[in-house]
Amino acid sequence: MDATFARDMWKALEPLHAVTYFAEECRTANKDVGLKGFWMGYFGSRGAPLGRASAGTVQATFFGFHPARVRRAVPDAWEFASPESILVARSEAAARALRRTFPGIEDVAVDAAPLLQEVVMAADASGRPLFAANRDLPLPENPVEALWQATTSLREHRGDGHVALLTAEGLSGLEANVLACAMGIVPPERLRESRGWSPEEWDEASEALARRGLVAEAEATEAGRALKAHIEQRTDELAAAPYTVLADPRPLYESLVPASKALATEMPFPNPIGLPRLA
Repeated sequence: MDATFARDMWKALEPLHAVTYFAEECRTANKDVGLKGFWMGYFGSRGAPLGRASAGTVQATFFGFHPARVRRAVPDAWEFASPESILVARSEAAARALRRTFPGIEDVAVDAAPLLQEVVMAADASGRPLFAANRDLPLPENPVEALWQATTSLREHRGDGHVALLTAEGLSGLEANVLACAMGIVPPERLRESRGWSPEEWDEASEALARRGLVAEAEATEAGRALKAHIEQRTDELAAAPYTVLADPRPLYESLVPASKALATEMPFPNPIGLPRLA
């Protein structure tokens, strides 16, 4: 399986997964289960598969967030709602959002969810804590919930691999954010504010990247673009491996595209994820 297919699958899977951040059903579910505010909802919901994780664990695995932003939400989140109750709430809410946004999702899920789960179980969890935590959750009996859980597991598999590559290149979470913005992928103000960094901290990271020759005057240099391209290529290559379990994964991708395009209406573009629109 080639890297191009893995990138196509990311573009198709991410909107299905990302309702958990953007859809009203999911924000309301976080509030109803007891989590306080958007960021406690975000860290609590996404981090719940890890159990009662410490702030340090969440900061390390999520990557790119200011430590203070994480520590305002975790571990306090677990005093307001147990990880077990959050997991039920997030799964049910995501399924409601999928059904509202794409009424044909039930039919898609019946066929696609088992295939995606095959890919999940074929994926290597070594060095991938968020993926491993999601993979080990009981698979919901409801096909739409199972579809969302499988997309989430594969999304975190890709993300864990991406974080490993960023750290291997000596990039901190903040520096990775700055480089992405210097590439024009995300507006700097949006990413800086969403990840909780101050203008001064952002400028310091920009200066550090400039000393490495990766950024100049808020734009990526040729060396910076080459490094980013290398990281993205390797991310795609690592994410592609588990799809070899399917004899022909292309029909799976094609079955997800209509739902993905519909669900993209729940997301802003550009977005902090750096996800482009599916062509």
